[in-house]
Amino acid sequence: MSYYFLAKMARLLNHKKRQAMRYYNSKTINGKTFEEVRKSVEGALKDAGFGILTEIDLQKTMKVKLDKDYLPHTILGACNPVYADKVLSIDPSISTMLPCNVTIREIENEKHEVSTINPLFAMEGVGNAELRVHAGEIQDKLQGMLDRL
Repeated sequence: MSYYFLAKMARLLNHKKRQAMRYYNSKTINGKTFEEVRKSVEGALKDAGFGILTEIDLQKTMKVKLDKDYLPHTILGACNPVYADKVLSIDPSISTMLPCNVTIREIENEKHEVSTINPLFAMEGVGNAELRVHAGEIQDKLQGMLDRL
C-alpha cells in the first residue's frame, strides 16, 4: 500500500471517530428541584477538584435582553486549577478554551439535564497530543462527576 493511501485512510478514520464523539456528556435527573440539582452538581464538582469561576443565568439573561421566557438554565464555568496549570504550561493560548462549561437545564417540572463539555472533543481541533492526554483526564473527572449525581 502506498503512503498516500494509508494517510488518506488515517484521515478518514479520524474523521469518523470525531463524528461519533459528542461535544458534550449529560445526565438526566428526575424528582429534584433545580436548586437541589445545582447543590448536587456543586458538591460533585468540588469532590472532583473543580471550583466554579463563573455563572450565567440564561433564564434571567434572556428575559432581560430579549424579553424571552426560558425554563431555568444555568451555565457554570468550572475549573480544576491543577489541570488548568498543566494545559496553560503547554500552550498559554489554550486559555481561550477555559473554563469547562457545566450546564444545568430544567426540561420540565422536576426533570433536569446536567451537561458537561467533552474536553477530548474540544481539544481534537488543537492537534496537540500532550494536551489530549490532559483532556482525557479532565473528561474522566467530569464524567465521574456526572456519574455521582
